[in-house]
Amino acid sequence: MQQSEPGTHARVWSLAWPMILSNISVPLLGAVDTAILGHLPSPEYLSGVAIGASVLSMLLWAFGFLRMGTTGLVARSSGRSGSDGGEAWLLRALALALVLGLALLLLASPLLGVIVQWMNASPQAAPHAHTYLQIRLLSAPLALANFALLGFFIGRQDSRAPLCILLAANLLNIALDVVFIVGLGLGAKGAAMASVCADICAFTFGLYLLPRLDADIRKKISRAWRRADFLPHRGPAPWLELLRINGDLFVRTCLLLLTLAFFTAQGAAQGDAVLAANAILLQLLMMTSYALDGFAHATEALVGESVAKKSLRLFHTTVRSAGTWALASAAAITLLLVFGRPLILPLFTDIDAVIDRAGRVYGWLCALPLIAVWSYQLDGVFIGAGKSRQMRDSMFVATVLVFFPVWWLTRGWGNHGVWFSLFLWFAARSCGLLIYYRYYTLGKSWM
Repeated sequence: MQQSEPGTHARVWSLAWPMILSNISVPLLGAVDTAILGHLPSPEYLSGVAIGASVLSMLLWAFGFLRMGTTGLVARSSGRSGSDGGEAWLLRALALALVLGLALLLLASPLLGVIVQWMNASPQAAPHAHTYLQIRLLSAPLALANFALLGFFIGRQDSRAPLCILLAANLLNIALDVVFIVGLGLGAKGAAMASVCADICAFTFGLYLLPRLDADIRKKISRAWRRADFLPHRGPAPWLELLRINGDLFVRTCLLLLTLAFFTAQGAAQGDAVLAANAILLQLLMMTSYALDGFAHATEALVGESVAKKSLRLFHTTVRSAGTWALASAAAITLLLVFGRPLILPLFTDIDAVIDRAGRVYGWLCALPLIAVWSYQLDGVFIGAGKSRQMRDSMFVATVLVFFPVWWLTRGWGNHGVWFSLFLWFAARSCGLLIYYRYYTLGKSWM
């Protein structure tokens, strides 16, 4: 039976609201770190963790394809009648995550000094950034495995499990932040130790919740394990598909994180006050992005189902419904940022110089949700449909042909030039994916 538009609205919301809450908890954690460190006597602690967190995002989220790729593959597998629920895809993703996590831990650790120096850290902030990164890398294998677990749950259209996992881990992280940073005075070291504990908690809790998704899932996973179907030598075709999709998403994510890391580095080059101000505004932007991503995650799962069932009607009703709610949410966030400005910035810091620098470019932050929302939503469409190459190419154009040239031309604008470049980067991402979307829609080739 074909899905009606009202029915699709209900399914979108049932998937989206838990993801919105769980996604907000991720940058909220960073916001708590920022707020706690921002109220310490000197901005060097906040600056050091801002650089360390930015580098870690670049290192870990470069492997965010483990979440996105797993979601699409599991959604399309679950949507096909007679297919398994994607348990073999979960095992493949977990195996790949653990291998990549160990490699990241071994290869990145010796290069931390060079990486921190490349980020233009001040002499005062650099030691804090280095310490933060040394500790955070210890949980890299589990952090990547968590991506695979979250992708599996979303692909199976269970958004409540990610909510439970992320809320539990991030609440633990916040509590330990208070203990380690405020109580024990550990500064950047305390922030990193709290995050490592949260990664361990998330992985353990995720494994605990798996049987609650499907009563027989342990049997299914055990059966797949015994048959060794997930191993490359038993069937290279699924691994080639996994590596093809994840390879495209890896390049796309690297370009995304390169842009954000460069953005942070340019703030650092203008002094600790500008760096700290940009760190606060970037936390607010991430909170906006993660909230709107809730609708994108719902889109991934439902589009994957529609492609598996070859249902164009379900595909288009999903895109329309999720897009409508995402746009309305983006407008609400913009209004909240505009009218809440007098209350928002003092929550993060009481350093006058940082508040002043943040206020000068605050308008760019307010304008971004209405532009960026389309890049998030269309990402969800293309992930669900398994069209990762188009995401990679659109990100390449936005980063290499828009962001960096615009930054070069507006260097004389100071921090305004950096934010203007970021604004056009989001616009270029949205336009590129929209062009691809129209191309496939007119050609009716989504299936």
